[in-house]
Amino acid sequence: MNPFNQSSIAPPPSKWDKLKSEIKAAAPALGIDDIGFATAEPFLYLKTILQDHRDKGYESGFEEPDLDKRTIPALESGEAKSIIAVAVAYPSKMEDPPKSEPGERRGIMARASWGQDYHHVLREALGKLEAFIRERVPDAVLESMVDTGVLVDRAVAERAGIGFSGKNCSIISPHYGSWIYLGEMITNIPFAPDTPVQEGCGDCTKCIDACPTGALVGPGQLNAQACISYLTQTKGFLSDDYMTKIGNRLYGCDTCQIVCPHNRGKNWDHRPELLPDPEIAKPLLLPILDLSNREFKEKFGSSSAAWRGKKPIQRNAIIGLGNFKEKAAIPKLREILLKEPRPEMRGTAAWSLGRIGGSEALAAVKQGLEQEEHETVLEMLHKAEDKLLNSQS
Repeated sequence: MNPFNQSSIAPPPSKWDKLKSEIKAAAPALGIDDIGFATAEPFLYLKTILQDHRDKGYESGFEEPDLDKRTIPALESGEAKSIIAVAVAYPSKMEDPPKSEPGERRGIMARASWGQDYHHVLREALGKLEAFIRERVPDAVLESMVDTGVLVDRAVAERAGIGFSGKNCSIISPHYGSWIYLGEMITNIPFAPDTPVQEGCGDCTKCIDACPTGALVGPGQLNAQACISYLTQTKGFLSDDYMTKIGNRLYGCDTCQIVCPHNRGKNWDHRPELLPDPEIAKPLLLPILDLSNREFKEKFGSSSAAWRGKKPIQRNAIIGLGNFKEKAAIPKLREILLKEPRPEMRGTAAWSLGRIGGSEALAAVKQGLEQEEHETVLEMLHKAEDKLLNSQS
């Protein structure tokens, strides 16, 4: 046989190549919109970036503290040979959104918290993928993770070819934009890796320019401590500047994704479980302040926005009412100021009354000053009083 003819014949695909093709073909039926495969090599470049991020005080505090765990893919049993990255696309538009009007002011939840909690959606999809693989490879070692896993989702998705890392710190898919949830599965199966996406942001800086708090300190560099998405999830006091810039956001912030040219015209409404309930995604603000823990769970429990409980969202509702300068909220804010046990709620109510203005708000603030003992709340009350008095002069 002619050796040249023999060498020109491509070798038959391996069983892992065949399985990879089967997985890609089955992905949509498993609830997965995009899927990619990556090596399980350590993310060496990422450790330096993460350490620099930590040294500058940019971490949110929600991250896994061990940088080795975040950058070295590992399995509890067996050797990690590859990683499967998955993406599920979610809606960016709400059909017939309710209007926010005087007396009926509304807040807004970030799009990633619309519909059913994405942790459940991704876990279900990864569970189906795991079952699909186990039918074909019963002894495969498979470990899935969603958001709360140790690896950096975006780094895995980028290596696996789901999309490129945008200047807004989101993975941007050429097809889906950045409106995607990410998850991954580490395995001992040696799948061949996919090719990373070669696109990028180019000279565009729209996200950096539009960030309300300047939290995007550079291309792909986020100071989480200043990010509105992070701030809306904290439970304490917030500065005047941050409260003003939060606007009526109750959970999260979409500004850096909304302005992204790669997201223009992209809206993914093919999954009913991810479609927003307008009364949850854009709820009335005042009723939120009267919710018990049980009522909060009944209303918002199916959303990923509920994971921090009602306290941050109630505080953010007070901020929203102040930014709307909603006079109909004054009686409720006065009640909070005088009766609420949580000092951050009382202080935020004082700030909100100062924003709303008028003699009724001033009277409420003066009542608060007569009984308040908490140092920070007293400072906020005095600031509100000064602002209200100056607006009358």
